[in-house]
Parts: sequence; C-alpha cells; structure tokens
Amino acid sequence: MTNLVSTEWLAAHMGDVRLVDASWYMPAEKRDPAKEFEAGHIPGAVFFDIDGIADHSTDLPHMLPSAGDFSAATGKLGIGNGDTVVVYDGSGIFSAPRVWWTLKAMGHKDVKVLDGGFPKWRREGRAVETGPAKPNAKTFTASFQPGLKRDFDDVMGIVKDRSAQMVDARSASRFTGEEKEPRAGVRSGHMPGAANVHFRSLITADGTLKPKAELRAAFEKAGVDPARPIVTTCGSGLTAAILMLALDEIGARDVALYDGSWTEWGGRPEAVVVSSAEVGG
Repeated sequence: MTNLVSTEWLAAHMGDVRLVDASWYMPAEKRDPAKEFEAGHIPGAVFFDIDGIADHSTDLPHMLPSAGDFSAATGKLGIGNGDTVVVYDGSGIFSAPRVWWTLKAMGHKDVKVLDGGFPKWRREGRAVETGPAKPNAKTFTASFQPGLKRDFDDVMGIVKDRSAQMVDARSASRFTGEEKEPRAGVRSGHMPGAANVHFRSLITADGTLKPKAELRAAFEKAGVDPARPIVTTCGSGLTAAILMLALDEIGARDVALYDGSWTEWGGRPEAVVVSSAEVGG
C-alpha cells in the first residue's frame, strides 16, 4: 500500500484527514517556514516545527524527541492516534518524508505524504488559507518503534559486520569528500561500504516522486538490494527519509533511518571516514 497520495486524492478527502505542513529549508535558503505557513497553506493544515519538536538535550539537529515529548506536541497540533495524517512541504518532496518517518517511528500507522506538496497544490489553483492554525487539542499516545531508527552504536556495528546496507542520500561530491561539509567540525567523506543515492535523483522536475521503475533503477545502479536490510543516512537525518519513502514504494520492508546521520558520524573521531572518489570505500 502506497504512502503517497495525489493532490486529486487529497482534494476529494479533505474532511477525512489531518493535514500537516512539515516545511523546512536549508539555512542558506533564508526562508522562514512558519512565516510562510501563515502567508498561505492548505486549508485545515497545522505547522509541524521540525527543529522545535525534537530532542533538545543534544547539539545534533532535529533529532527524534522522546515519546512523551512527541505525544504532548502532537496532541497540541490536534492530531489523535486514530487520524489519517497527510504530510506535505513547500518544496514538493523534501522535508515531509522526515515527519512521515517521525510519525511512523512514534507508532502512528495511518500517515501519508502529499506527492508534489504545496507547490503542486498551488499550481493547480486549489484552495489556500492564510493565518495561524487553530487546532483543537487531542490525545496522542506515542509508541516508539525501535526497528525504524538506528543510532551511532548500531551503525558502528553495521560498518564492521555489513549486516545492513548503508545508503547515503547526500550529493556525490559530498559523499566522495570532494565537497566540504557545510557544518563546522564535520569531516568530509562517507562510511566504509556505504552506497550513494542522491535524494534529488528520485524526484522529478515538478517535485513529485519518480515512477517505481525509475526508483528501482536508481537503487540498483548504486548496488542496493531492496530485499536486504537497509539503513538510510544523509547530512542530518532529513533527506534520508526521502530514501525511506522511495524504498517503501518499491517494496523494501527492512529499512531504518540513522537519525544522527553524517553530522554525528563525521563529527565523531572514532568513526571511520572514507574520503576519496572511490564509491563504496
């Protein structure tokens, strides 16, 4: 069963779903997603602050919060355990899969991503509302699903025993180490044995996910076997969720996300880093 829904589907089911705007942008873009939400969003949506609803006990960006903190924040957004949630973002497909994964990791079963996001919705001339969201609070009880998340120690083990395939969503130049990492103190390169599938290679020019045959081909080209265990990674755990969404579309079922991703791995001295043009290290 697909985790993607079309704008046509959403327009026909607006009264049956809880809409979540999960827009987040790279700092260099100098965009304010909360301000943009108030300037225009899909009617009935609430804004999910990826950096706000996070673990603030670490200096790593937007890490998964505790189940208790997530339950409280999600309930305030008017999301209950029985709701069908549709997540979208202002890029097409960029940050929405991260919140899709977060909800799934917290035990919410009925969550979808809007294919093409807000840009496609607007291009089609569909309804938009302005102003802040005014949700009625609900009870949300999170149930953390450890099978969907991997931490540093897990990945250290995987790099040693190759019990899963590490798949990195960053650009090829960052993966090989030819391009410097944007975060201070983070080394350039990749994990030994990792494969590289740049998240942008999975998305069409109009911001929708590519057809399944093309998704499958992208992973096959990188030497990734969807039938074997996979852990996705990226710069900070955000675009790794795009890989998860694409893998889910092609039937991969044993997939987890490394939450700390390269910000953690490249910043830890005990982690082995391969920095060369030789993909796979």
